[in-house]
Amino acid sequence: MSQYDVAIIGSGPGGYVAAIRCAQLGMKTAIIEKYATLGGTCLNVGCIPSKALLDSSHHYEDAVKHFEAHGIEVSGEIKVNLEKMISRKQSVVDQTCDGVKFLMDKNKIDVYEGLGRFEDNTHIEITNDEGKTETIEAKHIIIATGSKPSTLPFIEIDKERIITSTEALKLKEVPEHLIVIGGGVIGLELGQVYKRLGAEVTVVEFMDRIIPTMDAALSKELMKVMKKQKVKFNLSHKVKSVERKGDQVIVKADDKKGQEVEFKGDYCLVSVGRRPYTEGLNAEAVGIKIDDRGRVVVNEHLQTSVDNIYAIGDVIRGAMLAHKAEEEGTLVAELLAGQKPHIDYNLIPGVVYTWPEVAAVGKTEEELKEAGVAYKVGQFPMRALGRSRASMDLDGFVKILADEKTDEVLGVHMIGARCADLIAEAVTAMEFRASAEDISRMSHSHPTYAEAVKEAALAATDDRALHV
Repeated sequence: MSQYDVAIIGSGPGGYVAAIRCAQLGMKTAIIEKYATLGGTCLNVGCIPSKALLDSSHHYEDAVKHFEAHGIEVSGEIKVNLEKMISRKQSVVDQTCDGVKFLMDKNKIDVYEGLGRFEDNTHIEITNDEGKTETIEAKHIIIATGSKPSTLPFIEIDKERIITSTEALKLKEVPEHLIVIGGGVIGLELGQVYKRLGAEVTVVEFMDRIIPTMDAALSKELMKVMKKQKVKFNLSHKVKSVERKGDQVIVKADDKKGQEVEFKGDYCLVSVGRRPYTEGLNAEAVGIKIDDRGRVVVNEHLQTSVDNIYAIGDVIRGAMLAHKAEEEGTLVAELLAGQKPHIDYNLIPGVVYTWPEVAAVGKTEEELKEAGVAYKVGQFPMRALGRSRASMDLDGFVKILADEKTDEVLGVHMIGARCADLIAEAVTAMEFRASAEDISRMSHSHPTYAEAVKEAALAATDDRALHV
């Protein structure tokens, strides 16, 4: 029987990063993955493929709508080759997954393909697709099994017309009318992909705003921009049935007045969040506690109710984000090595990869109000930047929330071009407990989108933004 210092169940960003860090710290490490490729949801059917399609569809939209304004004349009809677009997406996925396999080999991490199941707290039985089993032993085990798309109890996902994000990444045709149930990150991103490619897109959302966990100002601005892009929104709608009749899908919902509304389309994307994935682990048999939401219960060190077993990523509490899982994987590895790492969960950024992009870190204005914190606001519009005018990306703003007395930055919320990258500046500043004035006195390259961060900081510091 092979013996290890650490065995990790699941090879998503949390799992494979934990494996690499454990190996770097001198531990003999194994990783177990039930699928044929490494990388988990993020690399295979999540972050990476969705971004590939977002970029491809963005190029198409630019060619159709914006090239002429830039003085680029394209002769002949500009057409979408969806099969080729999906193929390119898959090549990006394959390269990225192959990269993870390379990293496992480089760091001398043993990879086991099959379903990992606890025999006891130090032994894992691994069953491959052919039914063959083997058992390995490990002093420490990290559960990194991630999440799966959620659904509603009355919806039957047929994976053909009533689909999840997984199927939406490999459609054979552009829908005529895509109904998206859920106005969160995944629904909006994939809805925008197919809207750009020519589909009619209707979003049906239970809450009174889209991206409801983010600052309300971002929700309002993103919906305004996506409405300009001809996406239709139906907020405060409670879906009560989804039925397929041939190639048509009929969605019935009650609006905020309680009146029934019907939507008809040829595809329905069910995008109502994700759920922790623990099926087949046999976790309860070894004493691992699972909460009422299906999450593995952990303490502040991400240790389960069994001392030598840890859990990270989507399978535990907190935001279901790849970079959050990576930080947790690193933390557990370093704890096992006797180090004293930490994670500030308040400083895990969130991003929506629509265009314009949406990004945020820290407290929202609603959270500060609820907590009774006295704060001040600085906001700066992207359209006031020379860089935005040069690129024709005028929508959006940067908003900084700072403590009214100390001027410490408490939250940064932005929507606009390249905000997914810009948010790192805010995370860095807040990690070092910067004040709004600190940011306002740092030189920012001109012309860049990042100048909006400096200007928002100036606006939060005695309302002295320079370019509005």
